Order: sequence, then C-alpha cells, then structure tokens
Amino acid sequence: MIKKSFKKNKKIILFIILLFVFFIIYLINLQLNNTQKKTIQEKSDCVTEEKIVEVRGDSLSPFIEPGQKLKLLVDYYKCMPVKRDDIVSYDFKGNEIPVVKIVKGIEGDGFRLQKNGGCWNILINGKKVINSENKEYCINERSYRLLSLYEKDYKQKIPENAYLILGDDISGSGSTVFGLVDKSDFVGKLVII
Repeated sequence: MIKKSFKKNKKIILFIILLFVFFIIYLINLQLNNTQKKTIQEKSDCVTEEKIVEVRGDSLSPFIEPGQKLKLLVDYYKCMPVKRDDIVSYDFKGNEIPVVKIVKGIEGDGFRLQKNGGCWNILINGKKVINSENKEYCINERSYRLLSLYEKDYKQKIPENAYLILGDDISGSGSTVFGLVDKSDFVGKLVII
C-alpha cells in the first residue's frame, strides 16, 4: 500500500515539476516575443515620414541621374546606423535643398589620403575609394588640404558620428568640398525606386 501511494505521489510531483518547467518556458517565450515586437515597433517608429523626392544636379551621375525619383525615409538615422554605400540626404547649411550623396566612410574607419600623380586618392581602411563605375576618386590640392586636416586631427580614423560622403564624380564633391559630416545633419536615407 505504501509503495502504491509513493508511486502515485511521485507521478504527481513529476507532473507538477513538468507543469512548472513548461510555465517557465512559456514566460521566457512570452518575454522574448514582446522584446522582439518592441524592437520591430521601434524600428518602424524610426521613420516619421516617407516622401518621393526628385534628384537635382548631376553629382551622382551616371549612378543616379538628374530628375530621377527616390524615396526619402525622413529621420531614418535617428534610430538606425549609417552604413557604407547608403544614399543619404544631407542638410548642407546654406543650401535651400538638401544634397544627395553616398556614404563612403563611416565612424571608426581608417582614413588616409595618398598622392597619385597630379591628384590625391582617398583610402578607407587601406583601400582606394571608388565610384559606381569602379573608378578611383582623384581629388585636387584644395580638397586634399581640407580632408588632410581630418586625417591629421583624428589620427587617420573617422571619428564618432562623422561620415565621408561623396558624389559619383571622381574629381570629388560632398566631403571634398565641405569635409566630414555629422550624422545629425542627415535628413534621411534615400532608396532607389
């Protein structure tokens, strides 16, 4: 009789333990799902507005042509990281209309300038920066003098929240004219449609 009672109690205890384990697994799963949903919600809250914009100017030609329409994700970078090769809308002070450029160097990248005949190449992480046609950027002395200040001041590293942005013209535009730019001046990310 005692053996039967013990076996019965053992089964009940085992059943209770299993229920407890399943309940804990359920709670962990619930927490993970809520965290994942919150992350997805935060990412979707990141973009406050989407609008279609038309490119003016030819600094990105032939990659992006004047008159081409792009989707602008306004405030995208307020909660998302800037990535190399992102197309960005940049609020260039003094310009009524934001400029459109491509991110070629991001915070933490190695950054150097190298003499190449009558011009200077831009090197990111030891590699020459190229445009959409696989041509090396070859900037003039004036652009070199501007960018060399960053190269020296920041010990050949792009500092936090700073980015090298360029057009597609290998003689330079963007950072070769106004230097490294701050993330806070990005209007948003542009997407080719």
